[in-house]
Amino acid sequence: MNNWIDKAIFYHIYPLGFCGAPSKNNFQSKPIERLYKVTDWIGHMKKLSINALYLGPVFESVEHGYDTVDYFQVDRRLGTNETLKSVIRELHENGIKIVLDGVFNHVGREFFAFKDLQQYREKSMFANWFAGLDFSGNNPFNDGFDYETWDGHYNLVKLNLKYFYVREYLLNAVKMWIEELDIDGLRLDAADVLDFDFMRELSTFTKSMKPDFWLMGEVVHGDYNRWANPEMLDSVTNYECYKGLYSSCNDRNMFEIAYALKRQSGVSGIYENLKLYNFLDNHDVNRIATSLANSAHQFPLQILLFSMPGIPSIYYGSEWGIEGKKGGYNDLHVRPNTDLEFLHRENGGSLVDIISRLAGIRKESEALNFGDYQEICVESEFLAFSRQYNGKKIIVMINISEQGRQFHLNHSGNFVDVLNINERVRNDFLVPANWGRILEVV
Repeated sequence: MNNWIDKAIFYHIYPLGFCGAPSKNNFQSKPIERLYKVTDWIGHMKKLSINALYLGPVFESVEHGYDTVDYFQVDRRLGTNETLKSVIRELHENGIKIVLDGVFNHVGREFFAFKDLQQYREKSMFANWFAGLDFSGNNPFNDGFDYETWDGHYNLVKLNLKYFYVREYLLNAVKMWIEELDIDGLRLDAADVLDFDFMRELSTFTKSMKPDFWLMGEVVHGDYNRWANPEMLDSVTNYECYKGLYSSCNDRNMFEIAYALKRQSGVSGIYENLKLYNFLDNHDVNRIATSLANSAHQFPLQILLFSMPGIPSIYYGSEWGIEGKKGGYNDLHVRPNTDLEFLHRENGGSLVDIISRLAGIRKESEALNFGDYQEICVESEFLAFSRQYNGKKIIVMINISEQGRQFHLNHSGNFVDVLNINERVRNDFLVPANWGRILEVV
């Protein structure tokens, strides 16, 4: 089967911030269809050759979207179910797949089953819905009982995913999202602490409804094969390379990212057969322009992002190099309200143009989408590698030095630099400072 994910280029939007929604839900206001702003950006996405959108939490929640109250209703701060249906329909009409956030590990304290628990305590019919209940203890909200949370945050109440009726409730929600909203995949929040049996059941369930349905999990540490395998998820977040990408530049130590790439995707690499979800930043970390000691390194990093094995993703606004530092409860600095015209006007288009060109190259290259990974040369400020598939070969060079790097390519054949306006090159050539080359062997 020809799976759409094989050539996916993602755009990532955190909708509550992107749409300028209020930070808290009062559960009384009439729905405001702010989510239609996403459709205003479709033209921009298409310019970037985007063919998949990862849209962060959209269902009714207390504050930031990861404290869900109702899995069957779009957050009133964003609109209604009909709003989301309309947005997805327009995305599909423009060749863009849609992946939503699946927040299944925990719920907000306004979730109906937890409200019942607060009222009826041990006698609540939903007492088995939550993990680690202790009616002899207490919690910071003084409920008179204790419970498990996500990472110690008591506003995020951990669900008991081993309980049949919890799984049934969540799978019914997913069924509605597929049948009525027509989504194409899910990114599982906090997948590193989700119940494995639940993820197996979710995989079987979604694939039975849509054979090409894509499941990606948020995993920071550990062996990614534990989560991404034929029984569970299709992919996970590649935090190993995320860290290596920016710190290799800051430390002027390309050996770090070279080691990670070779370890993951080289010959007999531990993730050789996985397509990991790659990114330079997202809604949980500093913007890449803030993380980098030298802002010029955004350019070679984008070249690397679009040429390394895996699935590339752009976090909204970072294509203009906007800054943002993680901090505060809602992380609003990295999840801002954005204006398309303002970003174009104030930040220029050089980085956007480069990303657009890179995405176009990636989309058309079988070697970059499917090829193996072989290291050619690694130095403190220089990395060269090849990607080869079905007789087609691409050679990539990344230079993070302040000076150009003269390089001799010990390889027979003719080369066209597809990044630098189809420039024909010989075996000896210059890789400009803070730049790169993508050579197609012809």
